[in-house]
Formats: sequence, structure tokens, C-alpha cells
Amino acid sequence: MINRNVIIIGQQPWDTEIGSNCKNIALELSKNNTVLYVNSPLDRITRYKDHDNLKVKKRLRVIEGKEKGLIKIKDNLWNLYPDCMVESINWIANPPIFNYLNKRNNKKFSNSIKRALEELGFKDFLLFNDNELLKGFYLKDLLHPSLSIYYSRDYILAVDYWKKHGKRLEPLIIAQNDLCLANSLYLTDYCKSYNENSYYVGQGCDIEMFKNADVSDKPKEFANISTPVVGYVGALNSIRLDISLLYHIANERKDLTFVLVGPEDDDFAFSNLHDLENVIFTGIKKPEELPLYMSFFDVCINPQLVNMVTIGNYPRKVDEYLAMGKPIVATQTRAMEIFSSYVYLAENKESFALLIQRAIDENTEELQVARRAFASSHSWENCANEIYKAIFKSLKTKES
Repeated sequence: MINRNVIIIGQQPWDTEIGSNCKNIALELSKNNTVLYVNSPLDRITRYKDHDNLKVKKRLRVIEGKEKGLIKIKDNLWNLYPDCMVESINWIANPPIFNYLNKRNNKKFSNSIKRALEELGFKDFLLFNDNELLKGFYLKDLLHPSLSIYYSRDYILAVDYWKKHGKRLEPLIIAQNDLCLANSLYLTDYCKSYNENSYYVGQGCDIEMFKNADVSDKPKEFANISTPVVGYVGALNSIRLDISLLYHIANERKDLTFVLVGPEDDDFAFSNLHDLENVIFTGIKKPEELPLYMSFFDVCINPQLVNMVTIGNYPRKVDEYLAMGKPIVATQTRAMEIFSSYVYLAENKESFALLIQRAIDENTEELQVARRAFASSHSWENCANEIYKAIFKSLKTKES
């Protein structure tokens, strides 16, 4: 796909500190197309709760006309801070009232996007919606794209916030879009139950960033560590990660040091993991710093809870671990099946602890090479090519 205009909307803004599938897809698509990446509009509750946040202040300056909202990231890639504020309406239980107010929010949002389209000269475009099922629900009808795409990368209905209206609305938005894409087979089957034009496009990883990382300087957190290191990189979120499993293996294996790299939610921040001397929390790190931390891990882990949030979730961090050739122990889920030849999969906390030792004992240069080779097949370029194939099929069907 070459020289097309693409609008991308989603839950994660461009200025997010953590990795984002949608941002990586935008970067890949912008190599041959012009992409407008649209941040979600500021809502009123966030404006009041986080009024001192620098990101909120930035959005308010755009809304007040004191700062330009359309920013060029690089050639063929633009980022839009919407010049509107939407109402916080998820608390409204009555569906007709919610629908009315949500459509009003969508109109504000679409008008902001239209102003950017006019400035950029977009006349014909594709609309790519990254799981934004509320603020993006009416955008197909309001923006009139040549093709509308819904991208499913998480089963978001397992989260209470999205479940409230999402159980009713997500099947509808999947059905109304021209095309649905998913990064796991589980989510592909889910989308296909509402829209036959649903495709698995896999997942990408910034392979080169991890393969060619500069690992010359040891991070300060490792200065006094004399044991093998078991590490995790990513958001420490109790809805996705098993705190009790982590405590069990760290408490049982005092001869190992567990380094957890990423921001903590409240459950992690107040957990008994902080009472263990062999558990180190580094806090959030910049994406470009993560390979350095991983390079000093003897074993990488992905200790997921098995629930509706994680069962179909593609574990992007596993590809990142593999790209560095690291041995990995992870909770067994359906999404992990494609990694079974390269990752030690644990069914419970007891086997998880045993497999960590096995991963240390069995690690060889040959296995490291095989892991890197497997990870290389999961590039963003390959993911984008699968997206292009699905788009081509859908456009051809629509035009026939």
C-alpha cells in the first residue's frame, strides 16, 4: 500500500511513555503513506483531576488556541492534539442517554479531526481505530473514510470501565466497520463472530532496537547484585500480573534477585513484594533504556494472571526478550502457544519456580541464536504487510 492517507485513532496518545502497538504501526505505515495519528481528546474529569499534569496543560493550551495542535513528527507522519474537550459520560447507566451524549462527544472529536484533514489536504483516507470503541464509535459515519478498520489488540471488555457500555457497543462497532484486524488468534475469532471480514495480522516488535542495544554501562540498580537476575520489563499491573506468584518464587528463591522494571499500580506499590530484600523495583524507564536492563537479566519472566484480560493478549515483551536471546519463563495461556518451542511455559507457581532454574541451567549459545531468529520473524514490517494484505482484500471487495 503506497501513497494512501491514513487516520489513526486510539486509546494511547503519541506522548505516552510506554510502548504502543499503535505508534509502531503508525511509524511503519508512514514509510509509504501519509499518517495522521490522533490523540484521544481530553475529557472533563481528567482536566479537573490531573490539572497539574504537564500533558493535561499541553492539551488545554491547544483547546484555548494558545498552541498549535497539529504537529509534524517526521516526514509523512503527523500528530494531532484535538482542540476540543469531551464530557466524561461513562458513569451514565441509561443507554439512550449515553448514546446521545457519546454521539455529541464524537461530533466534537470529528470536527477537530476534520480541521486537521483540511489543513493537511486529506481528501480520501482510511480510518484505523485502535480499540477506541466509545470516542470512536460514530467516526465512520461522521468522517466518511474510504475504508474503516477496527483493530483489536486486547480483550478490553474484561476491564470494568470498558465493560459497562462496551458489552453492548463493541459487537456493534466490530460489525459496522469494513474490516477488523487482531494481533492474536483468540481476538481474531472474537472479531469474526461479529464480522466475517476479520483477519489475524500478528504482532510486531522493534527487533533492531533489542538486537543491537548498547549494553556497555551497567544500570545503577545492578551495582550490588551478586546473584543471577530474574527480570520483568513492563507495566506492573495487578489485573494482568500475578503478585502472589511473584511473591512465591521470590520468597522461595532467595538465591536469586528479581528486578522489576516499570511503573507500579497501587496493588503492586503496597504489595508484600516490597518486603523482600531480593526484589528490586526500578520504576518507569524510557523505552530506549529497556534493552540495557534486559541485557543484565539471566532469565526473563512474564508472570501473567490467567483471566479474560490476558488469555487472548499477545505478549509483545516476549518477542523483545527473545530478540535479545534471553531464556524466558511465562505463564501458559492460549496466546503463548506460538512461543512453546522457545519459551518455558508454567502452569502454576510451583512449576514456574522450577522452570526458572531449568532456564538458567539449559541456556546455550545455540538456543540464544534460535530465539533471536524466531523473534526476527515478528517485525513491524511483517505485521504491516499482513495489514496491507487485509486492506487490499477489503478494498477490492468493496469496489466490486
